[in-house]
Amino acid sequence: MLLNIILLVVGFILLIKGADVFVEGASKVAAMLHIPQIVIGLTIVAFGTSAPEAAVSIASAYKGTAGIAIGNIIGSNIANVLLILGISGMIGVLAVKKSTFFIETPFVIVITIALLFLGYPDGSITKVDGGILWMFFLLFLFYLYRLTKRGDDSAIDDVPELDDNDRMWKLIVLIVLGIICVVIGSQVTVDAASSIAQSFGVSDRIIGLTIVSIGTSLPELVTSVSASLKGKNDIAIGNIIGSNIFNILFVLGTASLVAPHGIPFASNFLLDGLIAIVAIVMFMIFIGKDMKLKKYGAFIMLISYVCYLVYIL
Repeated sequence: MLLNIILLVVGFILLIKGADVFVEGASKVAAMLHIPQIVIGLTIVAFGTSAPEAAVSIASAYKGTAGIAIGNIIGSNIANVLLILGISGMIGVLAVKKSTFFIETPFVIVITIALLFLGYPDGSITKVDGGILWMFFLLFLFYLYRLTKRGDDSAIDDVPELDDNDRMWKLIVLIVLGIICVVIGSQVTVDAASSIAQSFGVSDRIIGLTIVSIGTSLPELVTSVSASLKGKNDIAIGNIIGSNIFNILFVLGTASLVAPHGIPFASNFLLDGLIAIVAIVMFMIFIGKDMKLKKYGAFIMLISYVCYLVYIL
């Protein structure tokens, strides 16, 4: 048991550090090749904070541990809103852009409903469903591109800039190391989480919704809390909303496409999906007329997440 816990922590470290190294290397190589920063931000950097969820869910889907694959995504989305925005909102003042409040946040609700509609009736997310999710994902990327063309660069994260010490061969080594860390980290995390679930006699779904989802949400937690402390409200909230969209559309879409027979969707995930929707609705309710998250609202969101964990455990 102790060995599996240690392996789980090591897996998380490899995932998070590997994602950081990969994003930095790939972004700088793209910059060297004179690829516009907008394109880099909308693809490589935007994918960065969702890389741990992607690696774990895709590896889980391929290995047949579907409970971890879907539980990780739904659990991460719940944790992103209730836990991370709750903590960030209590630490600093979180202001939300109108486009995020009226377009992107409701879009999270729409695609979560779409996920439940695709998975619950026949009990699986098929390759066709994965294709549908990917179509939504491409539409979202087009929307972000249109925002940046209108001069709204808050739709993308900060893109690493080149310095005098950067060399192509060094950056390629970084990219390779990052990919290796993410791949190994995902394998270690999935295997350790599955072993822990078996030791405690709980399902892969519970492990995916709790330990794995919180662990893979650490990049979002660090980014949002740091942005909140620095007063960068758009990044703090945009990072979470964007990550939730990436998790459902890109991560689950890709996982269902690579899974040999699709991803089984347990009936229990219907409740978890509804809670993910309620979390987003709560967030929107606690946004005041000044377009800022109320402190008491952030506190209620955080307490709600604790209650959710107590309930499922």
